[in-house]
Amino acid sequence: SILLCNKELIRKTFTVSSSIVSSRDLIHKMKVSLLFLAGVAMASAFTTRAPVTTNNRILSSKVGLMMADNDDESSSTASLPVVPAATAAFWALTSSSAMAAGPDWGLFEGKTLSLLHPAMMASMLLFSVSTALLGFDWRRQRTMGDEISALKKTLPDLGGASSVAAAVAAAEASEDSVMAAKLKAAAPIEAQIKELQDERKALAEKGPRDKHFSQGSLLALIGTVFAIEGPLNTYGRTGKLFPGPHLYAGAGLVCLWALAAACVPAMQKGDDTARTVHIGANLVGIGFFVWQVQSGIPILLKVIEKAPWP
Repeated sequence: SILLCNKELIRKTFTVSSSIVSSRDLIHKMKVSLLFLAGVAMASAFTTRAPVTTNNRILSSKVGLMMADNDDESSSTASLPVVPAATAAFWALTSSSAMAAGPDWGLFEGKTLSLLHPAMMASMLLFSVSTALLGFDWRRQRTMGDEISALKKTLPDLGGASSVAAAVAAAEASEDSVMAAKLKAAAPIEAQIKELQDERKALAEKGPRDKHFSQGSLLALIGTVFAIEGPLNTYGRTGKLFPGPHLYAGAGLVCLWALAAACVPAMQKGDDTARTVHIGANLVGIGFFVWQVQSGIPILLKVIEKAPWP
């Protein structure tokens, strides 16, 4: 009875597996079906067998199966798992790997999503340049205080006056021509200090620090996502990858983004070495980005020519 049930289960499994596999891929369909059969056979082989009765022998004889005597049943039963196990091993070892390109990828294979990668990466290049400029604005704002302090130290003693002009007026009033001339020579320095102070105020109003941090985080996230999406899309369309400058530049760019992000905690503690590494990694990353975009143009043209809509 168990053999009959297994036979019926195998027949149903073959029917189900045949219905879900594409009819245009006959070889793949046969292998999937046979893998199902091998799995079912192996599962039944390792289940507990029912006691052999006279009725079981009668049913077995109807399907053309010969049963041994009760004395030989134990030895014949022990050898039965070898058949399904060998079948499963044979088809598992000889089955070719499934092709990535196929109807199951759907819209991911088409031109629409294939063009999304170059569009996003070109946008990310511009976004990367914008983020870098914000970073330099924040660095300028942060370092201007030291520059202003250094200039103030070069000013002569103003004698309590609020500005060089007021100090010159006081010196002329006291007829101290030497001090007046010295103060007049410091007037350009005061003008330079005023200019730097105005520039720092304007930068502070723009808020480059927070904008740089926000854009950098978003760039690392979206850029990494689409750096992975690109190879996946290629694999979905063609069933393989194409190692070359475009792929290498993208992988190197993601590594540089990770390095730049790893420097942030040390930068927040005032580590100048971390700041230098952060800036260097991002500048090299922009160079990689330009290389990636340039090397991706031939790929883009092939996608436009060969990939189907949508």
